[in-house]
Parts: sequence; structure tokens; C-alpha cells
Amino acid sequence: MPTFDQALRKAGEFGRFQRRVFLLLCLTGVTFAFLFVGVVFLGSQPDYYWCRGPRATALAERCAWSPEEEWNLTTPELHVPAERRGQGHCHRYLLEATNTSSELSCDPLTAFPNRSAPLVPCSGDWRYVETHSTIVSQFDLVCGNAWMLDLTQAILNLGFLAGAFTLGYAADRYGRLIIYLISCFGVGVTGVVVAFAPNFSVFVIFRFLQGVFGKGAWMTCFVIVTEIVGSKQRRIVGIVIQMFFTLGIIILPGIAYFTPSWQGIQLAISLPSFLFLLYYWVVPESPRWLITRKQGEKALQILRRVAKCNGKHLSSNYSEITVTDEEVSNPSCLDLVRTPQMRKCTLILMFAWFTSAVVYQGLVMRLGLIGGNLYIDFFISGLVELPGALLILLTIERLGRRLPFAASNIVAGVSCLVTAFLPEGIPWLRTTVATLGRLGITMAFEIVYLVNSELYPTTLRNFGVSLCSGLCDFGGIIAPFLLFRLAAIWLELPLIIFGILASVCGGLVMLLPETKGIALPETVEDVEKLGSSQLHQCGRKKKTQVSTSDV
Repeated sequence: MPTFDQALRKAGEFGRFQRRVFLLLCLTGVTFAFLFVGVVFLGSQPDYYWCRGPRATALAERCAWSPEEEWNLTTPELHVPAERRGQGHCHRYLLEATNTSSELSCDPLTAFPNRSAPLVPCSGDWRYVETHSTIVSQFDLVCGNAWMLDLTQAILNLGFLAGAFTLGYAADRYGRLIIYLISCFGVGVTGVVVAFAPNFSVFVIFRFLQGVFGKGAWMTCFVIVTEIVGSKQRRIVGIVIQMFFTLGIIILPGIAYFTPSWQGIQLAISLPSFLFLLYYWVVPESPRWLITRKQGEKALQILRRVAKCNGKHLSSNYSEITVTDEEVSNPSCLDLVRTPQMRKCTLILMFAWFTSAVVYQGLVMRLGLIGGNLYIDFFISGLVELPGALLILLTIERLGRRLPFAASNIVAGVSCLVTAFLPEGIPWLRTTVATLGRLGITMAFEIVYLVNSELYPTTLRNFGVSLCSGLCDFGGIIAPFLLFRLAAIWLELPLIIFGILASVCGGLVMLLPETKGIALPETVEDVEKLGSSQLHQCGRKKKTQVSTSDV
């Protein structure tokens, strides 16, 4: 009986059918990028803000001051002596201590005659001047509540982490397609609730749930794409689907710029997921997964459908297909570390995911500290990632997976270390080297997806990729705290940590087996054979070269 890979070659490894499914599923990458980095625009800081006391409110209304006039006249930051500054927007004058109303004049010169009046912490009645409304002004996430803005992104990453465990497991047990569709529906529903959340608690709860479903949709669509094409095409689809993630980063600033409210941005992030439910009629279940669940006849039906769309025909020799003899079992964490090769791959990949997330998000946030136009800066940061994908496509088939994977991490690490010690007087050089580091870690981030899916067997692929990428979500949770806490000690200290992490990761990934041109492993035994089979192949090649030279 033919194997699945033999039948797939006969039906077409990347024909019209696969290209159509691939392009449709790539759109999931665009919407996932919206969700992943959307907080930059959902929670952008207002142009300026301050708080009112009861008497200041009455005075501003009686005098009909514009927001700018009220800001200039009543904000302590603009008037307190230098030694008292820093309390700024988070404090107000205690005008209630003034008993005579005659002192509170509408004349700008006499409205606040005593600038030494006591300052007290703001307790509410915030005023904002902003171009677009954000969750900062919606839920008063300023001053003492500013940490709650960081919480919204941490909660989203916790949702990603929960989704990696729960929906990754479910996709390996119940099927790729059904979990993908459920996840897309969940992203849409929870996203709409987030947009109309009546309070911050509801916002956070449903943002967590949107993270759960968002991760499920992204990881499952990635696995489906890599399982329906041949081994030679996996490197292309694995990289191009992430180029659509970059496309989402490039598009998002335009959506945010022309959308006047954060609710509109949130709906733009969420509503497209409902359209993916239409994929039920055009995207098949993964035939590789069906084979592992001993459903060879259903897998053959899908392959016949693939062959017909690709203009090919499966002969009578393909009336049956080889089904794995391995007993079907539900995946568990122990399966990822039970055998030596699986254990080595799992630990290294977990570290690679963690490093990619910490360094990538850290460098993105660090570039944002330089100021400038938020929309333009974010757009340019997306453009920087495109050459990374092109470099991967040019090198990954010629050089294999390991060398570009290691080199991109090392380039990122060295760039971070060099940037940390460059003098401040040459900003163009610092920016150039930092951009090189961003390019390197972007390449590493994209390659780890591909390598992770190629190193796990079909029975564990979705669960394994989801679990390992959970370390990415953990890295995303701690990255902002790592950046800002260490920067408070020394501004360049985070870069040194990033550089060490990336450099160590570059060395470790060289210990992984090469997967260039190798069929996707179906069982754990196939993974265990990867390292030894490559050694044997290398030995045979050397013997052949010696015998040829003798002739």
C-alpha cells in the first residue's frame, strides 16, 4: 500500500487546491497581527490629561475655558517650582482650601494667584485631550492606574498561553479544522464584547478569552498549511504565512489612523474572524491527522478531491493508503520529553521561542521610546521585517534550517551587545545596528515556527507547537517588565540581556537535527531516527566521494 506522502505526490504537492487553501488561511495571519500588537493603538497615550477638583470644574464652566486654556491654567506641572515637579498630571491644586470665591477669577493673570497652594493626588474627574479615543481615557488608565494598561497586554499573552495548552491539545485530539473554526468564532464574539465592555473588569476577562481563541486560530491554521503540502513546499508556505503577519503590522497603522475610536479599532480587529467561518466549505480536515486517527478512507477522499482540483488522477493503486500501526493515543506533555531526541528538541525549541519573544518585543518597545509619529514609526517597523522573510526564502533551502536559524539569533545578539556600548553621539549608527538586530530576531522568530512544525510527529504536532510557543507567550508577558525595570537601572542593560539570550540561543539551535528535504515525521520513532539517519547519510556520502575519487 502507498504511504500518504506517495499519494500526495501523485495528487500534487502544491497544486491549485493547496495554493487556494494556503492563501485563504494566510489571511488568519493578518488578523492575528492585529490582535497581537493592537494594544499600541488601543492604549495610546492622550496628547495630555489632567484632573479637576470640584471648584476648578465650576470655575472652568463659569469662565467657558477651552480644554487648552484649562490645561494651561490649572495643571500644576506647568507652574510648580522645579523642585516640586514630577507630581504633574497626577496631582491638582487643592482649591477647596480657598474660602473666598473672589480669588477665583476668570482673568488668566489672577485665576490662581497662589501657585504654592497645596497639591493633592487626583482621585477622579479626569480630562483628556486626544485625537482618537483610547482605553486609557475610557477606563482612566493613568497615574496610579497606569499599570492596568500593561495588565491588558499581559492578560492577552496569558490568553495566548492558555490557548496553546487547551486548543493545541484539542486540535490534536478532535481535529484541526473544527478547532480552527471554533477559534475564529470565539475571536469574533469575544472581540465584540471587548469593544462594548461596560467596565474594565469585563474588558480584561474577554480580552483574555480573545487571546485564547486567537492563539488557537493562528497555530491551527499554521499546522493545517504545513500538513497539506509536500516537504519541498513547507519552507515556502511556512515563511510566506508569516509575511502575512508582517502585512497585518503594516496595515494596522492605517486602520488606526482613520478610525476615530478604540471601539472601532477593536471591531476592525475582531469582525473579520467571522468571515473565516466560510472556510468550512473550502478548507479540508488535515489528511495527515486523519491517518493518525486511523481514518485512512476519509484521508483518501480528501486526496482524490485534491487530485481532481489539481488536474490529476489517483489510479486504482491508491484505493487504500498506509495507516500508522502506532496505537492512537491522546497527546500529553510527557510525550514531548519521554525519548532523548524529542526531549532535546522540546527544551531547545522552548528556549528559542522564549528568546525570540523577549528580544523581539523588547526591541519593538525600545524603538518606540525614541518618540516621533506613532503611525509612521509603526509602519516603518513593519517594513523592516519584510527583508527578513525574503532572506529566509533565499537561504533556507540552500543552507538548510539550522544555519540560518543560528545565524539570525547570533546577528540579533551581537547587534544588541554592540548597540549597548556605542556612544550616544552617533545616533544614526546606533539606529542602524539596532535595526539589524530587529531584522535578525524577526528571521529567528519566523524560522522557529517552521522548524518546530517539522520536528514533531503528526500525532503531537499541533500540541507540541502550541506548547513550545507557549514560552513565547510567557516571554511576551515579562518582556515589558524586563525592559523598563532594567532600563531604570541602566538604559542599555536590557540590550545586554537581549544580546546574551539571543547569542546563547544561536549556539543551542545548532544541536537540533536538520529537516531540509525530509518528510514530516508521522510518529515519535520517526523523530528519534532523524539524528541517527542524518549521521548515516553523511557517512554514506563521504564513502561515496572517496570511492568516486579512487575511480
